[in-house]
Amino acid sequence: MSDYYSIPRAANWNFDPKKKNNFKLSRSKLDLYMECPRCFYLDNRLGLKRPSGFPFNLNSAVDTLLKKEFDIHRAKRQAHPLMKKYKIEAVPADHEQLNVWRENFQGITYDHKETGLKITGAIDDLWIDKQGKYIVVDYKATSKDEVIKDINKPWQIGYKRQMEVYQWLLRQNGYKVADTGYFVYCNGRTDLEAFDAKLEFDISIIPYLGNDSWVEPAIIKAYKCLKSNTLPKSSKNCDYCRYRSVVSKVEGHGSV
Repeated sequence: MSDYYSIPRAANWNFDPKKKNNFKLSRSKLDLYMECPRCFYLDNRLGLKRPSGFPFNLNSAVDTLLKKEFDIHRAKRQAHPLMKKYKIEAVPADHEQLNVWRENFQGITYDHKETGLKITGAIDDLWIDKQGKYIVVDYKATSKDEVIKDINKPWQIGYKRQMEVYQWLLRQNGYKVADTGYFVYCNGRTDLEAFDAKLEFDISIIPYLGNDSWVEPAIIKAYKCLKSNTLPKSSKNCDYCRYRSVVSKVEGHGSV
């Protein structure tokens, strides 16, 4: 059996419509609902999650190093040189809960009264501006030949929703939050003559004007989806559902 995939999940993981409990609806699971209601239902109601890819340890390493670097300036209550370069009038926020909010499976949480769901999300970083508003910051690592100037590609919609959920969570916890968040984007360079046992990155900061108005309605819709005893329709753009459909048809005809 694979160490990375087992089915079904333990019963205490799945949403139980007969119980009143604080089922944890993570930022990533809400994004899954937006991507494909059927995959969301299969995962959270029936315990049949999508097969996971192998972990991106290089991305995790970049996240860890960036956090350490920004923490140095956080301790000094001063702006990081990148923030100065992009003329961002803010400093890394020294919040007592930041280390908790950064942790996977902990993060920042909010008990949604209407649904009883516990909404969660693990943020990368927080800055704070001169008006005392918190700025959501997310780290991204990739390697593209092009210069990363924005996040307007279709596959980056999840990045935007990710930041907006974090903004929403902070606001629900009573914090003043700036509408504009930032992506610290690290792009691995492939134009160098030699590797020399190190990978170099071009680092840019990309602003994003968030709009979290969709989050509340999406939570309610996701909850109704979980409460239903009917398997929802899949998204037209879901490759996982398309694959399952084709495989089912092929197997039904006895083809190999």
